[in-house]
Amino acid sequence: MVVDTIKENLCVNKLVATKKEVILVEGDMIVPDSKPDILDTICTSGVVCVYKKEVLEDKVRIDGNINTYIMYMADDDQDKVRGLTTSLDFSESIMVQNCKEGMDFKLYTKLKSIEAKVINGRKIGIKAAIEVEIKIYTKEDVEVVNDIQNADGIQMLKEELRVNSLVGMGNTKIYAKDTINIDNVDNLAEILKSDICICGKDIKISYNKILTKSEAEIKIMYLTEDNRINTINSRIPVVGFIDLPNVTEENICDVDYEIRNIVLKPNQIEEHSIYVEIEIEAMASVYEEKQINLIQDLYSPIENLEFNKKKITTITNKKTTKETKQIKEKFVLEGIENKKIIDVDVIPSIQKENKTNNKINYEGEMELTIILSNDDLQIESRTTKIPFDYSLENMSENDKINSDLEIEVVNKDFIIQEGGTITGNIDLMMNANSYEIANINMIDELQTNGEKESQDYSVLIYIVKKGDTLWEIAKRFGSTVEDIVRTNGIEDENKINPGQKLFIPNYTKVPINSYA
Repeated sequence: MVVDTIKENLCVNKLVATKKEVILVEGDMIVPDSKPDILDTICTSGVVCVYKKEVLEDKVRIDGNINTYIMYMADDDQDKVRGLTTSLDFSESIMVQNCKEGMDFKLYTKLKSIEAKVINGRKIGIKAAIEVEIKIYTKEDVEVVNDIQNADGIQMLKEELRVNSLVGMGNTKIYAKDTINIDNVDNLAEILKSDICICGKDIKISYNKILTKSEAEIKIMYLTEDNRINTINSRIPVVGFIDLPNVTEENICDVDYEIRNIVLKPNQIEEHSIYVEIEIEAMASVYEEKQINLIQDLYSPIENLEFNKKKITTITNKKTTKETKQIKEKFVLEGIENKKIIDVDVIPSIQKENKTNNKINYEGEMELTIILSNDDLQIESRTTKIPFDYSLENMSENDKINSDLEIEVVNKDFIIQEGGTITGNIDLMMNANSYEIANINMIDELQTNGEKESQDYSVLIYIVKKGDTLWEIAKRFGSTVEDIVRTNGIEDENKINPGQKLFIPNYTKVPINSYA
């Protein structure tokens, strides 16, 4: 006889592979005829753009470029500082075991380092290192048995679980465009340096759509016609809609952003302005929190049951947290007493992660690139590193917990004091996305196969062994947990001790290998 079961659908977004790798990108640049010869480079910066990515059999293909800016000292008597911009292309295939064509994946890129060296007065060699993190996912729709309708006397071992079921994934392309005005007294000669990051991320879910909201923060350093250096900061709204059926306001939504292309140039129509256009891809993964009464095991004292057990891996206890960490630090750079700070790049990174009790502890460092000038408008750059630590608290003690930490620099202020001491105040926004891995044992394909052979005994005496549970004992001897508890006057069915004598009612002869 086939037993009627009640099932619930669950969509598991399973992480099947991860890979971290550093991509090395090299290239040469010829100085345009309109630019003076290079004496020496001052600093080099860049923004990583990924315009194509795909999952293949056991590998991931990534194509993109680094929008590169080089500030240099000109080898002539008139121009002290000049700038170059170029695109450093890359195409890389990264081996990732267990991934297959068509699987979903997330890609995180970070410019780890970039430098430019003078080969001769008209040629520069550029070397960059891109830190890449790849996470491969596969979706699996499973039916979880959580109840039985028409089988009296069947004993069920249930566990209430809260799991995160995948509702869906989607993406959209966003074009953020704006004209950034500079000071009216500044006649723009050229752009020396540019930094772009996506910040202020937020979402809103309604009417089967996800509204993604963020800002592209742009910092531009430029040279004027009269050889002055100035900087300007601006933010461009980044707003997009992702169509995704069945999403609700109660869902948990992760959104990742990827810069695909950048256009940054002096505005030919309006004076004293810079035109900016950024192509961005926003990618959303939406989860629904479900509470399921999972049947982990079952048996019948009177009938033989046949069923399969299978194990699935899913995620649970998914949550996001945001917290601002304020860092105040003093450090000394020699020979900067009579100089002023033009700009400071702050690049935070995590060096070490460990879990203790209900905390995840991070050890990191901020790499600072400080651009300085003196009264003669001579420019130089210095680098230094500042360590920091951060703890993500109130976490589960489960050793299978995972956390993705994204760090955003939301505020920074640096002042040169006497003796070359620099005081820095930095605010870091810690965006943590955490979840636990849950391995679930579940029942599948249940049916009965005749009555069990009964014995004449009505009560059996059993001595509890180490590791025994009442469920295992009842199942072994064809009794029930309720009958054993009642017969022995047990107050807490979860507490039995080795050596304890139990009276087992309703003894049924069951082969020793029929329970597991």
